[in-house]
Amino acid sequence: MKTRFWQLLSTLVLACCIGLPATAGAAGYTQTKYPIVLVHGLFGFDKLGPVEYFYGIPAALRSGGANVYLTTVSAANSTEVRGEQLLSQVRQILAATGAAKVNLIGHSHGGPTARYVASVRPDLVASVTSVAGVNKGSKVADILAGTIPNTSGALGTALASLIGIISGNQGLPQNAGAALASLSTSGSLAFNSRHPQGVPTTACGEGAYQERGVHYFSWSGAQPYTNALDVGDPALAAISLAFGGAKNDGLVSSCSSHLGKVIRDDYAMNHLDEVNQFIGIVNLFETSPVTVFRQQANRLQGLGL
Repeated sequence: MKTRFWQLLSTLVLACCIGLPATAGAAGYTQTKYPIVLVHGLFGFDKLGPVEYFYGIPAALRSGGANVYLTTVSAANSTEVRGEQLLSQVRQILAATGAAKVNLIGHSHGGPTARYVASVRPDLVASVTSVAGVNKGSKVADILAGTIPNTSGALGTALASLIGIISGNQGLPQNAGAALASLSTSGSLAFNSRHPQGVPTTACGEGAYQERGVHYFSWSGAQPYTNALDVGDPALAAISLAFGGAKNDGLVSSCSSHLGKVIRDDYAMNHLDEVNQFIGIVNLFETSPVTVFRQQANRLQGLGL
């Protein structure tokens, strides 16, 4: 009797397992089909000394199985210039990995930069995720570009050049005036007319979830001041007044951040929190930004991307 019981149990186990692929359940939480490529924003970098722009995020994604690449484009320049630089690096990543496409995730100016690549070479891009992307311009850029354009442009270019030197990327061209023009409302609208994929056609709606084979997503924060220990929070809180009460993260309005499927536009995060800055000092009462990135990787995995 006992022998027949174990034979029956073995038969049932085998029957349940037959037909299951060998990799079933083996893929990690963040293991996507295509490499994840992170794109920094204005005055950004891959690493500045020991500090990553996407602080702690690459390691967290890799721990779950993701193949992650950090890219470096001009700290300050037009979206098109940055986009061409990113496209060159995407080609290099594809050549090195043998992958057919990449998943682009861009923060701030990195959002439109990633969108440029998806627009001109959609065959190389599986998805674009815009994190607080300046997709319809920023009032902060409007103010800086319109009040003292020459002074702000010169100072910005000098700062971008310094960032390039410290981060070891001094060979990239810097032009803060071109960056401000791209990030202004008028500059963004002009860019959108040339590269409209995923951009909402209404003031604060969602855009197309998928265009020309590319999936589009976005998320952003809406709380400029989140942690008294974060040195950047007072400045972001002051700058947020430029938005006249409209929901924003200190530098980008929630509505401007919308692209494709809007995951959320009201995280209790500011513009730095969204990439786990400064050095992980973020809102203790909100989901960790690292977790949000991991969730997005898992979302891409679920879509077979």
